[in-house]
Amino acid sequence: MAAKVFLDYDQEALDRAFDQQAWASNGAETLEHYKTLGEQARASLPCRLNLQYGAGPDEFLDLFPAGPAPAPVHIHIHGGGWRLQRKEDASHAAPAITQAGMHYVAPDFSALPGRRLPEVVDQSARAVAWIHQHAQALNIDPDRIFISGHSSGGHVCAVLLTLDWSKYGLPPDVIKGGLCISGMYDMEPVLLSARRSYVELDPQEARALSPVATHAAISCPVSIAYAQNDSPEFIRQARQFADALTGARLPCELIQVPNTNHYEIIGRLASLAQTCRAFEAGFANAARP
Repeated sequence: MAAKVFLDYDQEALDRAFDQQAWASNGAETLEHYKTLGEQARASLPCRLNLQYGAGPDEFLDLFPAGPAPAPVHIHIHGGGWRLQRKEDASHAAPAITQAGMHYVAPDFSALPGRRLPEVVDQSARAVAWIHQHAQALNIDPDRIFISGHSSGGHVCAVLLTLDWSKYGLPPDVIKGGLCISGMYDMEPVLLSARRSYVELDPQEARALSPVATHAAISCPVSIAYAQNDSPEFIRQARQFADALTGARLPCELIQVPNTNHYEIIGRLASLAQTCRAFEAGFANAARP
């Protein structure tokens, strides 16, 4: 019998738990479909592409405005295992989000292993800070910033919810709600899996980037969504994160999206955002003068 390396996982099972292709055979075609939808969105919608939020070569974001009046903003962190996909792969949700009355922003960041994961989190945080600092010029209400993320982006989203925003010159409650979709919230099994070949963290960094350990710092409502056909480990981590928040009496909602897998669930981003509790204040007041 193979030795256990984490909970009831042996090494082969743990590696498979973080290989989404093993649980969703239509991943490539689903992502290609989103790419096509994203191309259509960028071609047909008003948008400001490649706005530079930092000095680095990957530090750009795309903004899809909801209209000329100040409105809340939905910032979405794309997935891809921290090393694949780009901001353009998240454009597909822009039509529904903007039609519902929220600006939609897709930031980019550098890919692992060219950058380390703490740097990726810092890039994403600086994108949020740039949005807040330029809110007036962008017709964004700086008091109604909401974030989401999918897969590895769901992890980054959750980490952003735990940050000390004073380090970025922002108020502690700069983020008003977070939607974490099919993410990872505990870095211990990640670093024991095959992903350790490109994710390298010391123990202090691993804890700081594990929202299940740092959740007490979260100050806004959080919705945690997972696909019915996600890998069992991704489902376990979603439930573990939700249990941690609930145990700390923090506002939290756990959502299982039926009849979906890890790739299909992000096609539900717009409907998830519009119905999850963490975004209620944004959409309910989207047209507020």
